[in-house]
Amino acid sequence: MKRLIAAALAALALAAPAGADIFRIVPTAPATSPAFLPSAQAPNAPGSVVVTPDLLVPPLVPQTRSYDQLLALWQRDGTLYGVPWQVLAAINKVESNFGRNMGPSSAGAIGWMQFMPSTWERWGVDANGDGVADPWSPDDAIAAAARYLAASGGATDVSRAVFSYNHAQWYVDEVMQLAQLFGNGGVDATFSLDRMQESLDQARETVVRANQKLLRAERDLRALSSRADTLRQHEASSQLLSDQLSLDRRATQVDVRRAAAEARVNDLRSKLEQAQTDLSLAKDRSLSSSFAPAAGAMLAAPAYDGQYVFPVGGGPSLVSVSHHHHDYPAADIAAPEGTPVYALADATVVRSWSYPDPRCGIGLIIDTADGQEWTYCHLSYLDPTVSAGAQLPAGTEVGLVGMTGDATGPHLHLQLDPQTSYPQLQPWFQRFAGIAFRWQDAGPADSGGRTGTGPVFAVVPQQAEGSSGPVVLFTR
Repeated sequence: MKRLIAAALAALALAAPAGADIFRIVPTAPATSPAFLPSAQAPNAPGSVVVTPDLLVPPLVPQTRSYDQLLALWQRDGTLYGVPWQVLAAINKVESNFGRNMGPSSAGAIGWMQFMPSTWERWGVDANGDGVADPWSPDDAIAAAARYLAASGGATDVSRAVFSYNHAQWYVDEVMQLAQLFGNGGVDATFSLDRMQESLDQARETVVRANQKLLRAERDLRALSSRADTLRQHEASSQLLSDQLSLDRRATQVDVRRAAAEARVNDLRSKLEQAQTDLSLAKDRSLSSSFAPAAGAMLAAPAYDGQYVFPVGGGPSLVSVSHHHHDYPAADIAAPEGTPVYALADATVVRSWSYPDPRCGIGLIIDTADGQEWTYCHLSYLDPTVSAGAQLPAGTEVGLVGMTGDATGPHLHLQLDPQTSYPQLQPWFQRFAGIAFRWQDAGPADSGGRTGTGPVFAVVPQQAEGSSGPVVLFTR
């Protein structure tokens, strides 16, 4: 295996930074592909391949592959189609996280390499010989991606080919940086980073789930405490002994339930503290690997620009922002639940709250060194060290993205106080475009022939009975 890897790496030479062609292809395969893989010279003729009847329906049991099996597919298909295996690996990572998130996406993309169905019908491949070109199969999908890149000129201009896969420069930069990272570090870097990312993601998810359970238990405890207090007040003010005895009995029953709820809260708080410790250990293990741009995006590390940090980690493949808020100046920064949230500059905490506000949810207010005041809302979890008066260096993790309070999906709501201008208009914010986030309303920006899908958040005009205004309208 080591000789195979060495031979494959020797056939690829890294030459320049991302944004240009960083790979040079040394021909190692015959001019024509084997019979079981179609040529990249032309797409499939109508009816020439058999596809599953409904491509949008994922299989009941997703196909998985080990790291060694994935490496073999990347190297085989990259060699056959003249595409660097590191680029295939990078696309596989960005598009589906090595098969862990295969969609369908909001744009309708599917499978291991996130093809649109119409594009799959033209370029799909039956690479495993089972008679069906299946985008949910890693064998078929990786071969089809290599074929598509080759058809787009991947053997001579791989950056341009990647752009054809997804018409956005941030995507090209992210894929090429990741491919270069894989090329420089080799197979060990490819898979050790993936394991590190999985460990971090699982630790963050555990914290989010533990905090959600604790919040529900605290809500139940508050309700029981309020009920018990009300009953005791009524008992104290009752004139009849029979009423006093009845109220005392009912209050005692509620007290028993309250004691059980209090014990549950204490147990869940201990579990959250353990989850916090595990997350801290996972972050410590990943710290030394998070400084390379591509690795930093994978590990959702803070992205720096001078004295500023973009407040949500994860990079433009996960993080997106609209140029405008629906009703007043603010930024809704969309990202998966559990994505880390950072102090955007050196700051002092003015106020924080870990129990959800009805509108803002879990959040905080900070004063930054440049004299501005910022409100963060909708966190799923607030770091316990973030309290009034705490000093936060830029890039300090303050919590995790969520959708507490009035929110239509996971995102960080960021606003200036007073709300006199959009955060998106500040020069530091705009400099992170294409580096730490992508614009939601920037037009075509999806792979495999996809186009932009429009705003992530929809405004619901009418809330529940007895309330007014759109769901995500709130101020502090």
